[in-house]
Amino acid sequence: MAKRHEEWMAQYGRVYGDETEKAKRFQIFKENVKVIESFNQAGDQPYTLGINEFADLTNDEFASTKNGYKRPVFPRPPGGSTPFRYENVTAVPSAVDWRKKGAVTSVKNQGVCGCCWAFSAVAAVEGIVKISGGKLISLSEQELVDCDKGGGDQGCHGGRMDDAFKYIINHNGLSTESGYPYGGQDHGTCNLKRGSFRAAKTVAGYEDVPRNSEAALLRAVAHQPVSVAIDARGLQLQFYSGGVFTNKCGTELNHGVTVVGYGRGQNGMKYWVVKNSWGERWGENGYFRLERGVKAAEGLCGIAMDASYPTV
Repeated sequence: MAKRHEEWMAQYGRVYGDETEKAKRFQIFKENVKVIESFNQAGDQPYTLGINEFADLTNDEFASTKNGYKRPVFPRPPGGSTPFRYENVTAVPSAVDWRKKGAVTSVKNQGVCGCCWAFSAVAAVEGIVKISGGKLISLSEQELVDCDKGGGDQGCHGGRMDDAFKYIINHNGLSTESGYPYGGQDHGTCNLKRGSFRAAKTVAGYEDVPRNSEAALLRAVAHQPVSVAIDARGLQLQFYSGGVFTNKCGTELNHGVTVVGYGRGQNGMKYWVVKNSWGERWGENGYFRLERGVKAAEGLCGIAMDASYPTV
């Protein structure tokens, strides 16, 4: 196991400050590997776990930097607090993948900054700009982290996708990724250059998907990528490596992600295609598939509890 830890350290470029820290991390690594291999050997679930770059972190350590969605103080009413333009849609395709339609940028990595909310909102905006006739342009999460401080958003300390949409609407769009690149930390000051190029100017509003309705979420995702919040606690998601995730997670929403499609597996299991912001080496090249059509109204991991999308 010590040899495997050394090989893992080399693979992911992990360096520790001293032998004490290394010994501590080795113990965590060893325990995590045991959980991962035991799960995979059982082979009784439609997904697998993997020894990824987070293998020397406890789940609490992992969650403290990788999550960052802030639940609203007052939950939205059941019907949603905004109009829902897809309310009367009756026919949707059996499967949708916005990646194949050129409406999804490559997977990004939030690093150790709890700004998943910004990545979720940006992915939804990038999608609708492309779908509505624009170009697919990678937009700046860092601008949201540094500049979106008026409402409930607090940079690396968490925020909400709806507040990010409000910022984009009120500031005539958003900088491009190249114009305001991601730094993985809250700079403390807003570094917008005067006269800097504004993309996504066409975003004029946002709407909430009616709560606790996977059917409503399906109608929305059939038309555009949608920002959602999930409960991302637990080792199972930390080490997810592929397949349809079915673990019975809770509904304590703490992580913002973006649904970019849906489909059905060979065994008939229905799933959501979700873009994450933990880098391309996590999951299925940075994505995961989450079971769709569960008995709970909230959806698996609460995916149907707080979904929203930008409008043009």
